[in-house]
Amino acid sequence: MEDFMAMTESNLVPGRATPFQDQMADNFCWGCGSQNHSGLGLKSTWDGDSSVAVWVPKPEHAAGPRHILNGGIIATLLDCHGVCSAIADAFRREGRAIGSEPEIWYATAVLTVEYLRPTPLDEPVELRGTVVERVERRTVVDCSLWSGGKERARARVEAVRVPDSWKRG
Repeated sequence: MEDFMAMTESNLVPGRATPFQDQMADNFCWGCGSQNHSGLGLKSTWDGDSSVAVWVPKPEHAAGPRHILNGGIIATLLDCHGVCSAIADAFRREGRAIGSEPEIWYATAVLTVEYLRPTPLDEPVELRGTVVERVERRTVVDCSLWSGGKERARARVEAVRVPDSWKRG
C-alpha cells in the first residue's frame, strides 16, 4: 500500500488540482483507477483547456530493451488520459464536480496510436490532451506523450458516453 501511495504521489503534477481519477467513484481501471492499487496510477488534471498528466515509469514497464518503455503501457496511458479527459470535460460542460451524481462514464470506442520514437524508461513522461470534437455521446480527444523534451507518441481517443448499466454490469 505504501508503494502505491508513493507511486501515486510521484505521478501528480505539482500545484495542480485534485486529479480527475481521484474524483471518480469506484474507478478500478488498471491504467488510471484510484481503486486499483496494482495499476499504473495515472493522474490527470486540467491545465487551461488542455488536460495534463505526469507519470513515472518503473523498470518493470520495459519493452524488450530494458531502457525503453513498453508500447502497450504507452497505449494504455494515452487511452486512459483521453477517456478521463472526456469524462472531466462532460462534467465541466454540465457545470458539475467530477464524480457528482448522476455519474458520467465514457468508454473507448476507437483508439489510434502513432509511435514516433522510443520512449526512455528512466525519465518521467508527460501526457497532454485536447478535446477536439463533441458529437452527441461521442467525445474525441487528441493526446500526446512527451519525454526528454520530445514527443514520443500520439493518439486519437474516441470515447463514447455509456449508461450506468455499463459500469454495474
